[in-house]
Amino acid sequence: MSMSDITELQRAIGQVKAAVGELRAKYGDIPAVRRLVNDVERLDIDTCDFRSEPDTPQPRRPQVSEHEVVVVPDTPYDREMFRADDEYVRHDD
Repeated sequence: MSMSDITELQRAIGQVKAAVGELRAKYGDIPAVRRLVNDVERLDIDTCDFRSEPDTPQPRRPQVSEHEVVVVPDTPYDREMFRADDEYVRHDD
């Protein structure tokens, strides 16, 4: 992330802070507003971490090339693999 990207992100966070401040003024200190305040503070902290990093983190690279062919076997899957523990499962098929 370049410094101009970080600056733009901080500007956007500032706008969100202002909007959340307006919500707080209108609705008071309700749980939804408190969560939004917390979320915006977290975004601000995380954005500041980018500025304090000695090296700008590099974007992740895909593990598989877009030109690489991935073979998917056509053998049947184990049906149990898709069953959740709390899910109702019919066993009469």
